[in-house]
Amino acid sequence: MACIGLRALVSGRVQGVCYRQGTALQAERLALAGWVRNLADGRVEAWVEGEEAAVGELAEWLWRGPEQARVEGVELEEVGLQGFSEFRVRR
Repeated sequence: MACIGLRALVSGRVQGVCYRQGTALQAERLALAGWVRNLADGRVEAWVEGEEAAVGELAEWLWRGPEQARVEGVELEEVGLQGFSEFRVRR
């Protein structure tokens, strides 16, 4: 099974609504590695690595997010693998 890396920039009402924690829970459920963090401009950035189908499933979830989130846009970019061993919430 092919592994891929994906960088996502999520805009909208995505800070202060448990978006990072929700992303981490979904990533762990899908056995993905990488990280997620808030950006100073109000967006959330995520770097995800794992099996292509699981990464695709998380990418779909990023458009929904947790219940209180209001996602307006998701920019996706395929990136090289960094070899992360777990998924973390960065501060």
